[in-house]
Amino acid sequence: MISVLIIDDHPIVLQGCRRVLEDAGIEPILAASDLVAGYRLYLRHRPDVAIVDLAIAGKGLGGLELIRRIKAHDTDAHILVLSMHNDPVIVARSLEAGASGYVLKDTSSEELVKAVQQVSTGMPFLSGDLAMKVALTGTSARTNPLADLTPRELQVLALLAEGKPYDTIARELSVSYKTVVNVSSQLKHKLRASTLAQLVSTAVKLLAAPA
Repeated sequence: MISVLIIDDHPIVLQGCRRVLEDAGIEPILAASDLVAGYRLYLRHRPDVAIVDLAIAGKGLGGLELIRRIKAHDTDAHILVLSMHNDPVIVARSLEAGASGYVLKDTSSEELVKAVQQVSTGMPFLSGDLAMKVALTGTSARTNPLADLTPRELQVLALLAEGKPYDTIARELSVSYKTVVNVSSQLKHKLRASTLAQLVSTAVKLLAAPA
């Protein structure tokens, strides 16, 4: 049997993943709807595979930090990202953080099961399309504006793409308002946006994807 922990704040996604995996004979399955609960459950149960959503509970791309924390405490952790983001730079960042695999939320049930089974053995998993995009990232990263962003900048950018104001972003990321202002200023410089409106527009173009 393969034990799995699913960390996602969308009830339908949690239920859907659970049903798909249980139908494939994969159990037991634990679930958490926020980063803190997910981290604690992982430390307590050490599942064979942790399935992590990157954009969870309004934390932008906070799933990246969760992946790093889990790997810091368990270098043998097998982590599979299940996300709506298909940008190769974000995929690459997830792998760099310690994820073993990456699948999109619109993937087939069969591919999700295959990904879990493969990652549980310690083998990496990327769908063919994502693998090709990531392979090309090394040669195209310089032209991709996301390549030079820090994890915090990616988080703030993702929340800006969701239309959230500075004070909300500060509260959800547990940082000061001034920190968000400073990060946004850095983002404007890196993404060549002269106003907040332009930055938000750029954020939507770079990161927004259908749920």
